[in-house]
Amino acid sequence: MATNIGRLLTAMVTPFDERGEVDFLQAGQLAQALIASGSDGIVVAGTTGESPTLSVDEKLELFRTTKTAIGDTGVVIAGVGNYSTRESSELARSAETTGVDGVMAVVPYYNKPPQEGLFQHFKAIAASTHLPVILYNVPSRTSLNMTNDTTIRLSAIDNIVGVKEAGSDLDQISRILDKAPDGFKVWSGNDNETLPIMAVGGFGIVSVAAHLAGIQIKGLIESILSGNMDEAKNKHLRLHPLFKVLFVVSNPIPVKYSLNKIGFSVGSPRLPLIPPDSQTAQTIDSVLAETTIDLPVNLLV
Repeated sequence: MATNIGRLLTAMVTPFDERGEVDFLQAGQLAQALIASGSDGIVVAGTTGESPTLSVDEKLELFRTTKTAIGDTGVVIAGVGNYSTRESSELARSAETTGVDGVMAVVPYYNKPPQEGLFQHFKAIAASTHLPVILYNVPSRTSLNMTNDTTIRLSAIDNIVGVKEAGSDLDQISRILDKAPDGFKVWSGNDNETLPIMAVGGFGIVSVAAHLAGIQIKGLIESILSGNMDEAKNKHLRLHPLFKVLFVVSNPIPVKYSLNKIGFSVGSPRLPLIPPDSQTAQTIDSVLAETTIDLPVNLLV
């Protein structure tokens, strides 16, 4: 089921207008531009999309809008997870009616279930939809790590096709890759870890930096796949300052600032997130000045 999902997925920001409402037109245009600049697909209403601040109706309309915008040129993965198994399952079921190609569900945050609770949570979400399901492990956000043993158990469920691993634990990722069934995918959840994760068998990256440098990140992936590791290393090092500056404060503050800076308005983050202060903005500006921007801003309005 994961065959056509693709190696480079962009965790897309949610554009807001000057009133703080979702700008669905801009969302569709940004989705098209991301596909045009190297992404195989997009993740909508994930962490970078400020999912905790979006209503269910806003999420469903974002799923419809972005899938209509890109059609068959790329995949749309719908962010459906939160701290409630029932709500996550209901959203996964509803997302399927919007035409998206798959769903992604994050480890529940705040309530900190045991590992058996995580297994039952994701099992229930997978049972609620016929779509491919990607797990999302991000301990820095959830205060809870999903262990490799739990991920391996979940990998036996037919429509759970992979995991986005953002725990920065290469040993854990290696164990998953060693023990999960053939075809189970691991996407890096951090741009700066794409090279090491793919070097041990990871499939690709769910990227933030691809908003700005998608073609270059696609080139990095291609160098890894071709076995040209010196070339991959050089591409990684060239992009590394961008990878790091986009997390100098909480994501998606830096990437939304960057998109506004290069000429595509995505508005400010919704509270409780805020725009960067002047010192942080200067830090981001200094890296942007040295970065080749791949996003076709001239196609956007």
